[in-house]
Amino acid sequence: MSDNKAPSPNVVQITEDEIERERERVRLSPVFTIIFSGFALMSDGYQVGVLSLINVCFANIYGDAYTSEMSTRLGNALFVGIVLGQIGFGFFCDRLGRKVGLLVTTFLVIIGAALCAGAYGAGGSTEGLFWALTIYRGILGVGVGGEYPCSSTNASESADSVMQGRRGMLVSLATNTMIDFGFVVAAIVPLILATAGCSYEVIWRVSFGFGVLPPLSVLYFRMKMTNSQIFQRNNLRRNVPYVLIIRRYWKYLLGTAGSWFIYDFIAYPFGIFSGTILDTAIGTNGTFVQTAEWMCLLNFFYLPGCIAGALSADRIGRKKTMTLGFFLQGVLGILMGIFYKDLLAIFPLFVVLYGVFLGLGEYGPGDMVILTSAEIYPTAIRGTAYGWSAAIGKLGAICGTSAFKPAIASLGHGDVTLGQSRVFILGSGLSLIGAIFAWLLIPDYTKQDLSYEDEAFKKYLEDNGYDVSYLGDASTTVSHESFQEQGVVATIGGSEKQELESDIDTTRL
Repeated sequence: MSDNKAPSPNVVQITEDEIERERERVRLSPVFTIIFSGFALMSDGYQVGVLSLINVCFANIYGDAYTSEMSTRLGNALFVGIVLGQIGFGFFCDRLGRKVGLLVTTFLVIIGAALCAGAYGAGGSTEGLFWALTIYRGILGVGVGGEYPCSSTNASESADSVMQGRRGMLVSLATNTMIDFGFVVAAIVPLILATAGCSYEVIWRVSFGFGVLPPLSVLYFRMKMTNSQIFQRNNLRRNVPYVLIIRRYWKYLLGTAGSWFIYDFIAYPFGIFSGTILDTAIGTNGTFVQTAEWMCLLNFFYLPGCIAGALSADRIGRKKTMTLGFFLQGVLGILMGIFYKDLLAIFPLFVVLYGVFLGLGEYGPGDMVILTSAEIYPTAIRGTAYGWSAAIGKLGAICGTSAFKPAIASLGHGDVTLGQSRVFILGSGLSLIGAIFAWLLIPDYTKQDLSYEDEAFKKYLEDNGYDVSYLGDASTTVSHESFQEQGVVATIGGSEKQELESDIDTTRL
């Protein structure tokens, strides 16, 4: 009787080519995660920035019927949605995983942008149109807000495994730089449409609708992606010890949330209403195309600021970069406010200085609030802490945009130019406060990888009697023995088997 046995139907034949393909997939997955995080966040910046020129369109179409209250309501609808999305999806991406959060936010952004592009008021009502846009912008805002914690935490966790010592640069380029690139595109799209001779209605509808394209471009990848390795090892899906967490991280949260509040209080009103400021400065003889052209130049200054901040983050550190950006923005803004009327007489110089003012905000707090919020907290609560920091920041944006036009009217006593100059001084004073805030409350994790705080958090929980077995997914440890228990044996050599098992352990959820 022969001793040869027929191969078991459960035997898995794994070739060297398959092993190599698996290694390549593991190596490239975090790279694509970072790239597509940037594409999605570009849409978020676009949706916020596009309202600036759309405000000009609405003012030209509806005249006095488009009141400052309506303009503020449209801006705040997006921000309220963003706040809800940041808090909600920050929590969900810690509990359900980054992938689930990213898929839901992608669909919300697509649906919200499409609804805005097709908005109509009942019976052609102007009031109805703006109420519809308010609701649709709110839906869009929830998706945009959810992108912040989901995309930024995912990019940060992936960057740690792609290029050691360059996490700050990679995350800043994939997050804030792409958000601000969205602001630049938000000025270019209406300009192209206006130059082509499109009506104001076509301009605002197509401009809103263009925001559908970036999230559509990343949808397929997000359906195929896996959660990051560090998330699988360190997540905390249940029995979250909130009291212990608050006791350890309240000061960190005060630093990231407070700095973000000050940054957004300044950045968003000066960005969203830049079209209105430029329109006023150009005068009644100016055209929409002229306003859009100057705004394109103005928004371009966001990008050098972001890139400089990304390069600076790993060189001089997060804390110093944020503090320096706040300080320089404050000094320049105060000088611009003092010499405001003289600068308007040399309009190109005014636009350049205005652009540098905005760019300094991106160099320092713009890049660093996102980066620090995504790296100084442990993986188990990274999304939640990031979401709360960003949400409090957006409350600053809501306060800033709500107060911007009333402040101009109140401080100027009927003189718009005087009001704008004093608002520059006031906002820049807040930048100087932001510099102090950042220096005192932001910890610098420039030299640490993300596992540093994960280990410190785990030890802290153990020291306080918490059962750390709740950390990590039970399914992330898949040993060779577990395959044997199921009657599945991989017929590969020892070293290849160990390497592949290591890949399986950390990449398959």
